[in-house]
Amino acid sequence: MKYLFYILLFLPMVLFSQKEKEVAKVKLEDKQILRKGNDLFKEHKYVDAEVKYKKALKQNPNYENAAYNLGNSLYEQNRFKEALPQYEFVAKSTKDKETKIQTYHNIGNSTMKLKQYDKAVAAYKNSLRLNPKDDETRYNLALAQKLLKDQQQNSENKDKDKDNKDQDKDKDKNKDKNDQNKDQKKDQGDDKEKDKDQDKGDDNKDKKDQDKGDNQQKDKQQQKPKPDQLSQQQMQQLLEAMNNEENKTQKKVNAQKARGRKTKNEKDW
Repeated sequence: MKYLFYILLFLPMVLFSQKEKEVAKVKLEDKQILRKGNDLFKEHKYVDAEVKYKKALKQNPNYENAAYNLGNSLYEQNRFKEALPQYEFVAKSTKDKETKIQTYHNIGNSTMKLKQYDKAVAAYKNSLRLNPKDDETRYNLALAQKLLKDQQQNSENKDKDKDNKDQDKDKDKNKDKNDQNKDQKKDQGDDKEKDKDQDKGDDNKDKKDQDKGDNQQKDKQQQKPKPDQLSQQQMQQLLEAMNNEENKTQKKVNAQKARGRKTKNEKDW
């Protein structure tokens, strides 16, 4: 019980000292750098202002005002993607309601520029929850919702167009396959016709060759002498043989006649 009393007595002192430390986090030097940045921002020197805000944040990374103003300077340079993390940091860390309202509004504006309409809708709603009477934020919310709807519709149309194109491609592929099959069948038909023509040609050729062979055979047979016919040479040879034979016969006859002829012998008696 005694110890509990000391703890309760000491606790407010600890909390008070922590609060003092939080207030003491932003040094005078950091505030001066921030003010120089703000002066440059008012003169529309956004790049120079950016340098000052980054310097202040380098010395004190938790300096919310420097982070918020850095986001604004980047936004004015159309560097919305770089501005967004600065606003998100402030929206999460700040305890000030008005700062949070403005920061959510700026998050919505940055995401609108990046065409991230779903995030813009969420940011504007967060801002309106803290300040429902903000007409500017309400108008931006309605615009973001319309653009989001159009974006989703366009996305659906693109998907449908893609599906239709894919279907058309499939149809074209099937058509090409059918055409290819038709061409193959036609080629096969042409090959069959060629084979038929070739077979027919071969048959005609064989028939011609056969006719030619028959004609050649007929020519050969016509060139051969018939059995009851003699060639002129054979007839000449036969005549010569007959003449020779006749001459021989004549000689024999003459010889017989000579032997049969008696010689007259005159005797002296």
